[in-house]
Amino acid sequence: MTPKRLAVLDLVRGLAVVAMAVYHFSWDLSWFGFVDWPVSQGAGWRDFAETIAASFLFVSGIGLDLAHHRGIRWRSFVQRLAKIVLAAAGVSLATYFAFEENYVRFGILHCIAVSSLIALPFVRLSWAVSGIAALFVLTLPLWAQSFAFNGQLWLWTGLGTPDFGSVDYVPLAPWAGVTLAGLAVSAAFRTFGIWQRLTALRFENAAGRFARLLGRYSLPIYLIHQPVLYGLVWAVFQVNPAADRDALAFVKNCTLACQDSFGAPDICEAACGCTLEFLKTDGIWTALLVAPEEPGLQDRMNRRYAQCLADPEAFSSLDSSQK
Repeated sequence: MTPKRLAVLDLVRGLAVVAMAVYHFSWDLSWFGFVDWPVSQGAGWRDFAETIAASFLFVSGIGLDLAHHRGIRWRSFVQRLAKIVLAAAGVSLATYFAFEENYVRFGILHCIAVSSLIALPFVRLSWAVSGIAALFVLTLPLWAQSFAFNGQLWLWTGLGTPDFGSVDYVPLAPWAGVTLAGLAVSAAFRTFGIWQRLTALRFENAAGRFARLLGRYSLPIYLIHQPVLYGLVWAVFQVNPAADRDALAFVKNCTLACQDSFGAPDICEAACGCTLEFLKTDGIWTALLVAPEEPGLQDRMNRRYAQCLADPEAFSSLDSSQK
């Protein structure tokens, strides 16, 4: 007999909640310019985010198996699905007002909702069938991608190239495959009696109880944690503004362009930082932000860039001579 609630499952879900909060807090700090971590673009950060998403989808598949393997409990399933759909709609609406064109069109909650519908027919089948279905969906991007799926209409499939930016994008391919994989693993665990052995793990120490508590309330925590964290960082930013995000972006983009031409990361970063400081000292930085294509401003910026590229310490030397 499979227990109604597994401590180990709540623990895993709770640890995923903690990881999610760490990622989002790091993103908030980066967004407001308190840190220069590449949270949105860095490969390591993307791997971290994808691991978190995969853990929620995998546990969702386990939950489907444990709840419905003896027979689909339609009322429970529909109630859970309705909560997730409403939460997903709320996330889309909130991010539309917060991030405009970068709002969440098909994020983790949208994916969990649709993946649950896809996985539901497999709950009464063997773990091997679910595993094959998981492998099929997981590999879809490798052999089924097509320009026919490009654009907004088919963005949820994950088989085309989206024409938008988004703060959260989790399409069905390959991610629904993770839910099916969770379903298959849970069914296999039941078949081989592994869940029964795992019931002995209770995690009764303080850390374990806290993680299990977070796991039991993962959906409401998901909905409230980012507005709270974002609001806190925003409030600190109002009192003590961090580094200028535009300045950070300028140095980053300038350095990348410089490296493409000269392949010298240290020199390029120093030269671009020097250029930025000159632009601010010359009083044209704000004007460039307003009218970046204005020829006169671009000429002055290019001259300063050439000067700094020839001598990355040029601004430091000028600054020292004026003290």
